[in-house]
Amino acid sequence: MGLEFISRTLRTSGIVLLISLLFGIYYFGSLPAIAFFSAGVWGMLNLMFLSALVRVAIRPGGADVGSTIAWMVLKFPLLYLSGYALLKVPGFDIVPLLLGFTIILAVIVLKAVGRAILKVDLAGDNTTHQSTGGAV
Repeated sequence: MGLEFISRTLRTSGIVLLISLLFGIYYFGSLPAIAFFSAGVWGMLNLMFLSALVRVAIRPGGADVGSTIAWMVLKFPLLYLSGYALLKVPGFDIVPLLLGFTIILAVIVLKAVGRAILKVDLAGDNTTHQSTGGAV
């Protein structure tokens, strides 16, 4: 599991959030569905900012101090302040928000379990080739 795992997780989470927004509006109403969707988007932004912060702070050539500080200013005060603002919206119930905040974690766990069951990381490149009895 490399850095592409994060981008695939973000893509899958976005699709799950869009589908759940449509069904949530129909079955639960607009405010709970928007609360779930906005908290899920917040979780996706959190993962994107964290991944960008790790990429600029931990690299073989040394950390880029200016970029690291910029990502820290974006991630910690601004993102968490917006998360607090989501919690304080009068029409948003806490349960859809908590479910939305954790949707990214559920997608990560399900993708990791799926990769473990299918043994994708252990198989290597030999999984796409059939045995030809020595002939190439």
